[in-house]
Amino acid sequence: MKTVFGQIIDGELPADKVYENEHILVIKDLHPIAPIHFLIIPKKKIKDLQSLEKEDLHIVAEIVSVAQQLAKQFGISDGYRLLTNNGTPAGQTIFHLHFHLIGGRPLGRMA
Repeated sequence: MKTVFGQIIDGELPADKVYENEHILVIKDLHPIAPIHFLIIPKKKIKDLQSLEKEDLHIVAEIVSVAQQLAKQFGISDGYRLLTNNGTPAGQTIFHLHFHLIGGRPLGRMA
């Protein structure tokens, strides 16, 4: 069964797209916690960070590159957070690897 991200990638569900290329889709988070809150999603279905195979490590490098580009474009390059949750205990609720790009206000320390 497809996750909501799989459905968005396949065009079955709408999303507010910020960026897209052959490997990556970036959408606005539906429940942002800061003025800038994007979800950076690889188009390849990978369950979580722990499930990433060696041959797919290039995807993480591309995600970081896209995050840097978007941070500059949206004026948050001097302070943002890029994070992913791995597994239910860490708060992952959609089991398709994705990273949150969060910024646009002081974020403070993480608990």
